[in-house]
Amino acid sequence: MSPFDTWESYFYPETFDPATGESTLRNLYQERDAQVLKAREYTQVARRAAEISAGIVQIPQTFDAEHLKAIHRHLFQDVYEWAGEYRTVDITKGMTAFASANDGSIDRRLSNVQDLVARASWSELEQTVFVENASAVFAELNQAHPFREGNGRSTKVFMELLADTTPFELNWQAVPAPLWNQASEFSGPDLGAWQTHPDELHEVFGHIVAPRQ
Repeated sequence: MSPFDTWESYFYPETFDPATGESTLRNLYQERDAQVLKAREYTQVARRAAEISAGIVQIPQTFDAEHLKAIHRHLFQDVYEWAGEYRTVDITKGMTAFASANDGSIDRRLSNVQDLVARASWSELEQTVFVENASAVFAELNQAHPFREGNGRSTKVFMELLADTTPFELNWQAVPAPLWNQASEFSGPDLGAWQTHPDELHEVFGHIVAPRQ
């Protein structure tokens, strides 16, 4: 059995606040201060992401579940024991309930990602079609949300590696975070439904996608 099999088990018990369900995640630094952990995590993960971007680390470009796990494992290997492993608990953000951890939904979503990537001739897409295809991939990745922490950063690296196979690049800073978060939320499926709504992401991807310099 995984040592991380309940919501509370991801946290240091002495810092857990049952009223909010939030606290300091267990980490390899043994850091109890959540703000200090956040700063250390940000710095270390940014360094690891730069290693991937520079090609210093070779991760097989399979664009499937194992690819995403490998990205997360590399990014967070210095911070969390469970780096590269699926979460064992369900998570929500605002009105969005992400894929269930217990019914195979995460793997189904990531299988959809693999299929979407395989079906497109990415190196030949013109910009509008790239925006549409990238939005579809991102919507599935976002709804999968397979890790307890670090989904956004892992997804961005995944998308950047995908963009590297095309004539385009991604500038995430081109869209304010609140607008990005809203579009991501709207791209999720309707209550009780499965289908995502990638068209809700077309506008933000239209802003961040540019021809590669």
